[in-house]
Amino acid sequence: MTYLHFKALHIIFVVSWFAGLFYMPRLFVYHTEALEKTDTERNVLFAQFAKMEKLLWNAIMTPACWLTLLFGTILIYLNPAWLDQGWMQLKLAFVLGLLVYHFFTRKILLELQQGKFRFSSFQLRLFNEVATIFLFSIVFLVVLKNTVDWLYGVLGLVAFAIIIMAAVRMVKAARKR
Repeated sequence: MTYLHFKALHIIFVVSWFAGLFYMPRLFVYHTEALEKTDTERNVLFAQFAKMEKLLWNAIMTPACWLTLLFGTILIYLNPAWLDQGWMQLKLAFVLGLLVYHFFTRKILLELQQGKFRFSSFQLRLFNEVATIFLFSIVFLVVLKNTVDWLYGVLGLVAFAIIIMAAVRMVKAARKR
């Protein structure tokens, strides 16, 4: 296999991993909002969400995470000089943060399966945006290969996320009235 094969596989598994990282917190939101349903509806929804969450974790997120790390490690092995570059060091720090996010997602999953709802649906919606910030940061670093320019993209994303969340809150408040 060539460098480009490994790079393609790395990108494919990054996309798969992020698909899971984006979808799992959405399932948590729906799982939490099911608390507001009747007992019958809640029991059916809880069982369905638990099944979906378990499948997503075991069949997509975990394999994609490990394969992303494997192919990323191979790419670094093929280009060890990258480790001396600031953009790669910062990217690896973000990847470490993403792993923390990944395993914190697992913690929330286990809590929900035990019937512990420590976060509101709004808090889980905010949690869902963290993966987006990691994605923007990592992509800007890899494409621009600059340890400063990525910051502007991320700050713009955070401002956009704040505007979106404020709009969501206003719509929710308007619906209640």
